[in-house]
Amino acid sequence: MLVAVLVGVFVIISSGGGSTSPALGPEGIAIETGTPLAGLSKEATGQTIDGVQCGAEEQVAYHIHSHLAVYVDGVLRPIPLGIGIVGLQVQQTNGSSFASATKCYYWLHTHADDGIIHVESPTTKLYPLSDVFAIWGQPLSPTQVGPATGKVTAYVNGKPFNGDPATIPLQSREDIQLDVGKVVAPAAVDWSKSAL
Repeated sequence: MLVAVLVGVFVIISSGGGSTSPALGPEGIAIETGTPLAGLSKEATGQTIDGVQCGAEEQVAYHIHSHLAVYVDGVLRPIPLGIGIVGLQVQQTNGSSFASATKCYYWLHTHADDGIIHVESPTTKLYPLSDVFAIWGQPLSPTQVGPATGKVTAYVNGKPFNGDPATIPLQSREDIQLDVGKVVAPAAVDWSKSAL
């Protein structure tokens, strides 16, 4: 009996007794868990979309990263890896998935299940969030995010964004949150462990 109690105390102490940090993905950003907002079945297949091209190589002249989190009725619905990556090939590294292309990369794409949107363009340009959704083949408006419908509340870097969420410009290390229905307090992404 005493041994069982001591083992139980050891387990509590060794586990820290508190909450654990979310697992970091291959880009050093926390992996988002839950049912993805939508799959890739409607994604563009290489044709130019809203002026955004799909090239055999990733562009490096202008390379930034934004983060997108989507909540539907208060529940996180992650965006999938592989948006904007045609000829999807997924590799496992340290328990995380990382997507690469066998055909082409759109200038806006996602490599991992961490909500990070890569903007890799041949020129410096502000791209609106709507371009990501157009490449993904999903709607984005004040009343719809992908297949989820209802009033959309948008935050950029923790502050309310008043306007059509489709017009949110993608900027470096920007935290974008879209809430469909129930509003969730905006959460900041921890960029400190990432080289992005």
